[in-house]
Amino acid sequence: MAPPTRSFDFCAGLCLEEKLMEGQGLRQRRSSTLGYTPWRSLTRIWFSRLSFAEAERRLKENGPNVPIDYSFPSWWHILWNAFFHPFNIILIVLSVISYFTSDSPNGCIMLVLVFISVSLRFYQEYGSSKAAMKLSEFVRCPVKVQRCAGRVYQTELVVQIDQRDVVPGDIVIFEPGDLFPGDVRLLSSKHLVVSQSSLTGESWTTEKTADIREDQSTPLLDLKNICFMGTNVVSGGGTGLVVSTGSKTYMSTMFSNIGKKQPPNDFEDGVRRISYVLVAVMLVAVTVIVVIDYTTSHDLTASFLFGISVASALTPQMLPLIVNTSLAKGALAMAKDRCIIKSLSAIRDMGSMDILCFDKTGTLTMNRAIMVNHLDSLGLSKEKVLQFAFLSSYFKTDQKYPLDDAILAHVYTNGYRFQPSKWQKLDEIPFDFIRRRVSIIMEREAEDKSRHSFERVMVTKGALEEVMKICSSIEDVDSGTNITFTSERYQRILNMVEEISNEGLGVIGVAIKSLDTETSYQRKDNDETFESDMVFLGLITFFDPPKDSAKQALWRLAEKGVKAKVLTGDSLSLAIRVCKEVGIRTTHVVTGPELELLNQESFHETVKRATVLARLTPTQKLRVVQSLQTVGNHIVGFLGDGVNDSLALDAANVGISVDSAASVAKDFADIILLEKDLNVLIAGVEHGRLTFGNTMKYIKMSVIANLGSVLSILIATVCLKYEPLTPRQLLTQNFLYSVGQIAIPWDKMEEDAVKVPQKWSQKGLPMFILWNGPVCTIFDVSALLFLWFYYKADGVDDSMFFHSAWFIEGLLMQTLIIHLIRTEKIPFIQDLASWPVLCSTVLISAIGIAIPFTPIGDVMGFVELPLSYFGFLLVLFIGYLFVGQVVKRIYIMIYKRWL
Repeated sequence: MAPPTRSFDFCAGLCLEEKLMEGQGLRQRRSSTLGYTPWRSLTRIWFSRLSFAEAERRLKENGPNVPIDYSFPSWWHILWNAFFHPFNIILIVLSVISYFTSDSPNGCIMLVLVFISVSLRFYQEYGSSKAAMKLSEFVRCPVKVQRCAGRVYQTELVVQIDQRDVVPGDIVIFEPGDLFPGDVRLLSSKHLVVSQSSLTGESWTTEKTADIREDQSTPLLDLKNICFMGTNVVSGGGTGLVVSTGSKTYMSTMFSNIGKKQPPNDFEDGVRRISYVLVAVMLVAVTVIVVIDYTTSHDLTASFLFGISVASALTPQMLPLIVNTSLAKGALAMAKDRCIIKSLSAIRDMGSMDILCFDKTGTLTMNRAIMVNHLDSLGLSKEKVLQFAFLSSYFKTDQKYPLDDAILAHVYTNGYRFQPSKWQKLDEIPFDFIRRRVSIIMEREAEDKSRHSFERVMVTKGALEEVMKICSSIEDVDSGTNITFTSERYQRILNMVEEISNEGLGVIGVAIKSLDTETSYQRKDNDETFESDMVFLGLITFFDPPKDSAKQALWRLAEKGVKAKVLTGDSLSLAIRVCKEVGIRTTHVVTGPELELLNQESFHETVKRATVLARLTPTQKLRVVQSLQTVGNHIVGFLGDGVNDSLALDAANVGISVDSAASVAKDFADIILLEKDLNVLIAGVEHGRLTFGNTMKYIKMSVIANLGSVLSILIATVCLKYEPLTPRQLLTQNFLYSVGQIAIPWDKMEEDAVKVPQKWSQKGLPMFILWNGPVCTIFDVSALLFLWFYYKADGVDDSMFFHSAWFIEGLLMQTLIIHLIRTEKIPFIQDLASWPVLCSTVLISAIGIAIPFTPIGDVMGFVELPLSYFGFLLVLFIGYLFVGQVVKRIYIMIYKRWL
């Protein structure tokens, strides 16, 4: 059936439906699309109001009106993620095997370590999730809708409902400041101006009107008769039909890729690879050790128990605890800087971040207007222009804008005295977004008081083009008389304004008109006729100033190896001006439309070089972030607060938002700033690098110590006719060493180590182990040979003496490794560890040395050692530190880095 005749074009509403379906990948008939109905029913919906019963039915059918169904992870999901760590699983498996082999103490120790690690991570992430949930709660937003009530006689009512309860077919009434609760086809409008910045990122407003017929080729966001969910009314008002809600709105199409292309986490992948390698080494080493031990002891149970103890010693048992403690410590430090950490791993990623992308508005700038200059038609500073602009702002009462405050502040702070008290306001023609100007009619007593006459003028201020088109003359700069406003003069002003705009400044025009004072003032009905034949005075220039802290913050970020890229929806000229002010290079700039014309290879190369990318759509921001990650192999942070930033926030390695941001932006951010300040991020970068550095310290020193220890045990097992340590002694040694490592998260990092981004290197760790691992084993074997030849401890009768000596040597060697690995400098001479690490080293070493001299040592099978052995250990460890330092310097010379 052909569509009925209609007074306005609701074809555009169906055009919108088609475009939205294309954006969502849907190809359904209109009659079967949820929220839409066939032609006949659509006509009824278009002109009639929904009943409360019908609205309730549609709400049940379509669900709540939210653009995306996002929910915070439940407590059990957070607990599962905290539990499911590779080394947690290894420890649990070993603990189970320990129980089966009657080694309950070892099993208990490993389970306690797992419990502490999981509890710590769960506590921190669950608390952060609850805090973020409170921040991102959906604000109850009342919406005026037209509904009908009554069974026999239908009465039309205007009621307020929550935005969540709006359904397709509702007719909504909107006023300045209202948010559109869905995608709306306008039914009526009056001077309606809408801000779409939440979708486009552009700071400019858009005029909308109901009485227009749109073409099928019109871009979706350019449709004049359609308003989108998430946008807001700046001025004017009207009514509209809700054609789509919730997941069927244009806003929801922006989230189609969210959560589907998360960047790879190199750290987690690296830890996973280490776990696989250690498991493989564990299986081989334990098997060999069990076989060798069985050939000498002929006791399979004892040999298997010894093998399990060796496997436990090979496992970096404290890794989950060290990582989570470091992250929790960083989260607490950032909380003091007014940050909420939703994901603990984001702190570590902050340390690896080498590119930070952000919008200029509110980040680099103060998000307010500052007046710059007052110019005449030739571009010269003229006080008369400022005087009448000031009087207009002073007497203006309807809809004061930040620019009015900027003009007033400029006059007051610069000592101008324009004496507004001598003027009397008669009338005001308010600003609207159709005329885009405001006019103030005022008068004062003439300077010639003998005649007792008055001077009456109308001052018009607003968008330059709108002011210029109502002017018929221009004030001559030299003579002060009025001359004809010719096309040449008009073009000259436009050229001048273009140059000003290229510098990133905004411009408004100022004009005046002398009015007849012989008769009493009476305003004409037609404002546009009244505002005519005016005299153009000049221009007021202004800009959004950069924050005082922005330049220093960017310099500090650059000093730490973090490059800044500005991704904005604003104009290129404005972005360049602001970037120059804060010290961002603008030699390579590009716009969104220019990016669309590039092929894939050129796109990646352009994104790599560009520092300022302007007029970007949300999808283009996403492509830029993904290009930097995949092709550039960068760790990318993204700071955004609008709906249009959500795609990039989700894709970035570190998504950062603010508490005043759109709820969707906060949902997908990893870090929420309570203050939009780059200096807070610098503190986050420092905490992240400290966390990453201390974590890498533990991983490298524990892997070297554990592999070296197991290799030494393997060599000793082959050479001796007995176990170098009993299972109980080996587990005690391993436990003491593990406890001593708990202080590592409180260690400090060298200044050079935190100046550059810290990244996981897949090749770096294996090479580090190959260079440094054998040093530990060489000196363990040296101790073995010393005990064998000097003390003749090569027989079974001497096993208790050998166990005591090997226990102390192994424990002290592993403890000293911490200090050798933690710094590039000479330990204890050029660099000292933090006091918690030093205290931990002294305490654990003292306990280890004292055990053989206590009753506990008797229980464990130890004997007292001669003083000469400790003299040997002193020489041994000095030699170890010397050789280790030489290997360290050679390694740094070759690979240009240490940790």
